[in-house]
Amino acid sequence: MNRGTVVITGGAGFLGSHLCDYYISRDWKVIAIDNLITGDLDNLQHLFSEENFKFLNHDVTNYIHISEDVDLVLHFASPASPVDYLEIPIQTLKVGSIGTHKALGLAKAKKAIFVLASTSEVYGDPLVHPQPETYWGNVNPIGYRGVYDETKRFAEAMTMAYHRFHHLPTKIARIFNTYGPRMRSNDGRALPTFIYQALLNEDLTVFGTGEQTRSFCYIDDMVEGIYLLSLSSVVEPINLGNPDEITITDFAKEIINLIGSSSNIVYRDLPIDDPKIRKPDIKKAQEILGWSPKISRHDGLLSTIKYVSERLNS
Repeated sequence: MNRGTVVITGGAGFLGSHLCDYYISRDWKVIAIDNLITGDLDNLQHLFSEENFKFLNHDVTNYIHISEDVDLVLHFASPASPVDYLEIPIQTLKVGSIGTHKALGLAKAKKAIFVLASTSEVYGDPLVHPQPETYWGNVNPIGYRGVYDETKRFAEAMTMAYHRFHHLPTKIARIFNTYGPRMRSNDGRALPTFIYQALLNEDLTVFGTGEQTRSFCYIDDMVEGIYLLSLSSVVEPINLGNPDEITITDFAKEIINLIGSSSNIVYRDLPIDDPKIRKPDIKKAQEILGWSPKISRHDGLLSTIKYVSERLNS
């Protein structure tokens, strides 16, 4: 017996496709929507034979028509890496603003719960460490990264407006760096880039001094957190991420050692507005959702390296 129907925008993306898997495994009917600008149908091929799965090739900045009843809308459509939103800035702004409006409209029409995929980027280059949900951020609205940062901040404001004005049940997940199988090789973020470079015995490119920090959460932990959030009564934004912080240089060394690569580390200029520190305060998720990441970076990296290695050798 189905638990309900969930619409997942950005369903062919890295995070979206794993969410499709997770909800299917828990007896939900899943309708994935993606225009495939950054998504990949290969991420969903294994689901096309599932009776409870449907895919729609659609741009969510246009009206979203779903004939079925819908219980839950997860709005995860968006470019999610600097490479993407620097190459397609207008589409990034539109999916975070107009796309969020259309997805909220669908949830309102269907009387469904709405979950927004927000991001740790709403904190910008933070002056508070670690970052709690109460921190308002340090963001450059007209910088190159502003097309992503500001559209996510707008999406949060729009989501809360629908909650307050239309009494729509809404959730906001502030997602910190997430990794795992299905990340693109040209994603542009440190983790997939380092793994591909190390597997090919190429130099690992570190930007800045390498002393900037990140906190990486494995995909299985993240989707569980999002699932628990979708079933909860919490309305205010909630951080989801792994607080295990590491410098980028140490992270590069860790990947080289795990792979047994002969790669060296080279340093390049730090991109403009690149955050110097990033670590989530997850007390709220722990207390309200009973959620904490369980998978160590070591185990998560081994799984991700195995996936990437198989892709390179196929």
